[in-house]
Amino acid sequence: MPRGKYTNHKGRSRRFTSAEELEEQRKKDEYRQKKRERGMESSEEEEEEKEKASDEEGGSDSEESDGEDANKNKGVASLIEIQNPNRAPPKAKKATAISEDAKPELSRREREEIEKQRASAHYHMLHAQGKTAQARADLARLAIIKQQREDAAKRREAEKAEREAAKKDKTALTQKALGKKT
Repeated sequence: MPRGKYTNHKGRSRRFTSAEELEEQRKKDEYRQKKRERGMESSEEEEEEKEKASDEEGGSDSEESDGEDANKNKGVASLIEIQNPNRAPPKAKKATAISEDAKPELSRREREEIEKQRASAHYHMLHAQGKTAQARADLARLAIIKQQREDAAKRREAEKAEREAAKKDKTALTQKALGKKT
């Protein structure tokens, strides 16, 4: 076994497929194709053909069998069948199975985005009605500010009235001191 992760093919003898092997393979493929068209070939026949093909190829070359041993799992791993879901080819959908009435399914991100928009709109509606905690806090703060402004306005009015009264008193005193009557 070579060192490292990868094997190279340097130094190996070249293996060419002979014309007879190619012709035999072509005939087998044609035969299988005809049977499939007729619908006669069953899974048992396919398994038998695969077994025959593996028996014929098994005794051909010792270098190939070394590579096959490396692919086989050893120990308990050979008993456990592991399927990689990412490795499975995508299944083709038949045109008859696809219905035009069915709604296209949204992806998870699209669904979450729509749900987020709905929740936001619902929150804004409740906020406008004053039913959320933040809206109640805002209204309470606005009420306090309004009360403070009203108090300030009353104070200014009172101070203005007081200044006018003081001004009237002063002018009255000045008029009295000068001896004028009003």
